[in-house]
Amino acid sequence: MTPVRARAKHARHPHDDAPDTTAEFRRIAELPDGPERDELRQRVVRAWMPMAERLARHFRNRGESLEDLEQVAALGLVKAVTRYDPARGSAFESFAVPTIVGEIKRHFRDHMWGLHVPRRVQELRNRVRASSRQLSHSLDGRTPGVKEIAEHSGLTEEEVRIGSEALESYSTLSLDAELPGADDGYALVDTLGSAEPGFDLVVYRESLKPRLRNLPERERRILYLRFFCDMTQSRIAEQLGISQMHVSRLISRTCHRLQAEVEADQEQQREQREQERVYAGSQAA
Repeated sequence: MTPVRARAKHARHPHDDAPDTTAEFRRIAELPDGPERDELRQRVVRAWMPMAERLARHFRNRGESLEDLEQVAALGLVKAVTRYDPARGSAFESFAVPTIVGEIKRHFRDHMWGLHVPRRVQELRNRVRASSRQLSHSLDGRTPGVKEIAEHSGLTEEEVRIGSEALESYSTLSLDAELPGADDGYALVDTLGSAEPGFDLVVYRESLKPRLRNLPERERRILYLRFFCDMTQSRIAEQLGISQMHVSRLISRTCHRLQAEVEADQEQQREQREQERVYAGSQAA
């Protein structure tokens, strides 16, 4: 083998063994939309499928099955075949490869994250992870600091911190997962708190105080004797010189009015908070 041939063989592009579909693409460009054109596109897709599967294998062992990755790559190949314009003069593989790889990366970005993370933060996460791995080899396994990663990656220290936080967002931890160091089945769910009903009671009491002070003297006294002194309606009636039925009606009417006023105030506060949230959003936009 001559040196020229040896160099040519060594410099072969990994897709040089791809099929020659130049004539098919020219024919597709000439045909109108219809069954013949669709059939020709399908034939081209089948011919290039080995290349798409080869690209999909580059992304295996990243938390997604190879079968699913091959399906995503096939989708990218279909898009490439549909959008390719042979009149521009570039080879199909130079157009198809970035299209397929982009489709696979988009799949990881949109479907593999346990939490929704903005694309910019995902990119920071990837750069931080890559720099951290590279530095770990040169630092004898020592975990690099924020400043070292920033200098290596060209990011600011704040961007490194944001990317580092996103490292834990790719996958979520089950609430049933046992906590590190626990040997008695103590799981993450056991650390979660629950709603404290006493908080609502405090809110209602504080909301009622000014309204109780504004009640007429008789209604305020009746509520005090009934709910703070635990007196029966009959004893209250005897003490005030009115009927027990009248006491019952006054208690019921006063309590309903107080409840309606408190709920109306809470609704007004919710509407005000919503208006403030909308206004803050419009100012930020």
